[in-house]
Amino acid sequence: MANVTRHPAPLTTAELAALALSLAHLGAGPQSVTARRGLRHAFEHLDLDDDVIATTLSTLTTPLPPDVARRARSVANAISARLVIRLQYLDAGGRLTVRDVEPVTCLVHRDHWYLVGWCRMRRGIRAFRFDRIVSVEPTDVPARPHLAERYLPFQRRAAA
Repeated sequence: MANVTRHPAPLTTAELAALALSLAHLGAGPQSVTARRGLRHAFEHLDLDDDVIATTLSTLTTPLPPDVARRARSVANAISARLVIRLQYLDAGGRLTVRDVEPVTCLVHRDHWYLVGWCRMRRGIRAFRFDRIVSVEPTDVPARPHLAERYLPFQRRAAA
């Protein structure tokens, strides 16, 4: 396959989140190195002198541990199927809760991966750090449709 030299338009935040999730559950599979190198190329237009962007890019392009990658696959499947998932989640204080979540998208910020979803227990949008998710149990309960763009932080909003 020939190398492509055109520079495409920058990816949207939602597109980056979808690519990131796809890469996350590749783990250390045979095509993961090439896929991650391709994603690095997509970031070449960014100012990597910014510490947040540089750290996020490093996290984004580093394979997840196998157990976290398995949970990422379950989350990705639920997002695609628009199904509620049941999480066992350790919060920042170390308390274990069980939550039914309508998954919307995943994102990376600095050193951590996050699931962004509508938490039915808290009745609001929440971000769940992947490394604090103890288990992901798929359900057959349909999730309401949510536009990922409405729930992604770290992006500029259009002026009203």
